[in-house]
Amino acid sequence: MNRKEKEELYFMAFRGCAWLVVGILAILIGFILIGGIGKLSLDFLTQAPKIDTRGSMTQGGIFPAIVGTVYLMLVVLAFAVPIGVLGAVYLVEYQGKSRFAKFVWIIVHNLAGVPSIVYGLLGLGLLVAYLQLDLGILVAGVTLGLLVLPVVIVTTREALIAVPSTVREASLAVGATKWQTVRHHVIPYAMPGILTGTILSLSRAAGETAPILALGATALAPGLPSLFGPYMALPYHIYIMSSQSTNSALTAPIQYASAIVLLAIVIGMNLFAIYLRKKYRDKYRW
Repeated sequence: MNRKEKEELYFMAFRGCAWLVVGILAILIGFILIGGIGKLSLDFLTQAPKIDTRGSMTQGGIFPAIVGTVYLMLVVLAFAVPIGVLGAVYLVEYQGKSRFAKFVWIIVHNLAGVPSIVYGLLGLGLLVAYLQLDLGILVAGVTLGLLVLPVVIVTTREALIAVPSTVREASLAVGATKWQTVRHHVIPYAMPGILTGTILSLSRAAGETAPILALGATALAPGLPSLFGPYMALPYHIYIMSSQSTNSALTAPIQYASAIVLLAIVIGMNLFAIYLRKKYRDKYRW
């Protein structure tokens, strides 16, 4: 086999793997759509779930779960993004390759691999048991923020490193301070990568179920969720409907329809990330 034939063989293998991934994804999404598209309606999206005479939540909708998921994402956004982005800026721009920075990066990379349920136990022990905060969206959102914080820091670091050093040198050469260089040149150029990593982190937090199992999520909560109190969330709702139901034939369409709504939220956030990335890349080019 000559080099040309080997190259074609490798390309065929790469192409086959790529199409395999696309095919599996298409099958998964199609399976969920077929199972739940018939259940989707305006009432399903705008009403609270109701318990029928058999004690199952086969009536009503998932509106409180949608609101709870959005509230969780807002808390994650307010907690994790400022800390993650500013921390990465400090480590990259002011600490560089110092021993302290290297030590922190090792910790951050290791924290990114910690199982999500461990973060749930951390939130339960630190925020609830030690700080005496009530179980609710605030505690769950902060815990999810801790979960995605390493991802935000790492993606921000990669975005900052991708900015050419000539941009910093040119700014410093004309008399700008270090902060002025970072504020007006480095961060704007790195913004597409920062926004993309941030929104992808939020997408991951939106689908996490394990941490909120121990942090106040409930199968059915009266009224809309508040920061301190029981709340509903789409991942936990899907988990309850799939694992605790005594009549899977009636609850299966609700599970799939809830999964469609959760996928729509995550895909919508990813499309928004793509839009922001394109917008900033068109605005800041080097």
